[in-house]
Amino acid sequence: MIRSMQLSDIAAVNASFVQQGWPLRTQVLHQYLHDQTTRQRRVFIAEEAGTIAGYVTLLPAALTGPFADKLPEISDFNVFTKFQRHGIGSTLLDAAEQAAAQLAAAVSLGVGLHAGYGPAQRLYVKRGYVPDGSGVWYQDKPLPMNAPSRNDDDLVLYMSKALTPETN
Repeated sequence: MIRSMQLSDIAAVNASFVQQGWPLRTQVLHQYLHDQTTRQRRVFIAEEAGTIAGYVTLLPAALTGPFADKLPEISDFNVFTKFQRHGIGSTLLDAAEQAAAQLAAAVSLGVGLHAGYGPAQRLYVKRGYVPDGSGVWYQDKPLPMNAPSRNDDDLVLYMSKALTPETN
């Protein structure tokens, strides 16, 4: 089941992050709920048997990167480890893409380059996302050739996907 975020989801999502050894994201999740209330972001929650399995958010317009103010952006996509490879990620992306199709003919996203993003990288390619050609970005700026960087969450490749009637 895919639904909008509720206040009670914050504790459940945080508990899942802790189970995976990740830090709490209480402030970020409260901001997402606020953004959803003010229509600055949509938050899609996936539930399986009453348990939150993952979430994804959709910004009406990308805030950074090559698609800033041009395309909607899928952002902060998480399917908790024990729920991965069950189709939940695809279902979440279906919901986000359907919502994005109401706003534009394409949708964008940025994906990290370290192995922790490997499952998402593979899923995006399988779903038809294509790099935009601007190269790798680091800390919200295009990374020039031979420039130093860290392979952390700030090292990103931006991609987009045309939204056709088949994706809706």
